[in-house]
Amino acid sequence: MPDIKEQKSTKTDIVLNKTYTVIVHNDDFNTFEHVIDCLIRYCEHSEDQASQCSYIIHYKGKCDVKRGDKEKMMKIWNGLTLSNLTVTLEVV
Repeated sequence: MPDIKEQKSTKTDIVLNKTYTVIVHNDDFNTFEHVIDCLIRYCEHSEDQASQCSYIIHYKGKCDVKRGDKEKMMKIWNGLTLSNLTVTLEVV
């Protein structure tokens, strides 16, 4: 009789990499200049990109300013929040 070995099934854990987005909301107290400076500092936007985002925030009420992994987005959210911007962090 042939030697039959039982093959063990291995369970592979699938890690879902969730993407997070930082959203800056319009408010009545932050200036365009302050918002632009914060986006350049914390999101590493170019001046043009930060300026465009600030106009979207002003006219649309909010703008998705950065997407990425949770750890990086939490750092950006924290910096923007400490700079008195109105910011939310959402899972995409």
